[in-house]
Amino acid sequence: MNRTEQILKIAEKKGIIQANDIEVLGIARNYLYKLCKEGLLIKVARGMYMLPDAPITENRNLVEIAKRIPNAVVCLISALSFHEITTQIPHEIWIAVPRDTWRPNIDYPPLHYTVLTDAVYDFGIQEVDINGIVIKVYSPAKTVADCFKFRNTVGLDVAIESLKEAWRSHKVSMDELVEAAKINRVSKIMRPYLEAIV
Repeated sequence: MNRTEQILKIAEKKGIIQANDIEVLGIARNYLYKLCKEGLLIKVARGMYMLPDAPITENRNLVEIAKRIPNAVVCLISALSFHEITTQIPHEIWIAVPRDTWRPNIDYPPLHYTVLTDAVYDFGIQEVDINGIVIKVYSPAKTVADCFKFRNTVGLDVAIESLKEAWRSHKVSMDELVEAAKINRVSKIMRPYLEAIV
């Protein structure tokens, strides 16, 4: 198998390929540029390539962000959409990062950064494998509690809708919601809504 075939096979398997994916095999990164010029790969973002006929999935942008910002966690509207507990359509990717973290300026996809303290950031992270890339996303309960914490940003109606939908679809338990509310310090705010759904 020649180098071109190796690179194309990796791109087919992973969906999105970066220079370090081929450098571990002893292949120079300039092969990526060469394959782009030949039309065998397309550049989707700085340092990221894919096959031109690769299917575009709704999670492709999440994969790109996971590769570019390893400590980013999908949160708020994007996490609600990922867990299918909202009618909202995110027009940007909402990600959480810990305080004192470098936040790169990325043109595409559009990002909405949420900066969290370490305790709030670390709680409720789930790791999901998409095409061999691990994406961090907050659990449904943590996402609902985050919506109440950031209700002035996302809207109280979105927070209430997410709570009702997560409960109706059995994606959260009362214990998970109470624990997430406690971590986010929104127990008093969420209490009347929690009492209303049981």
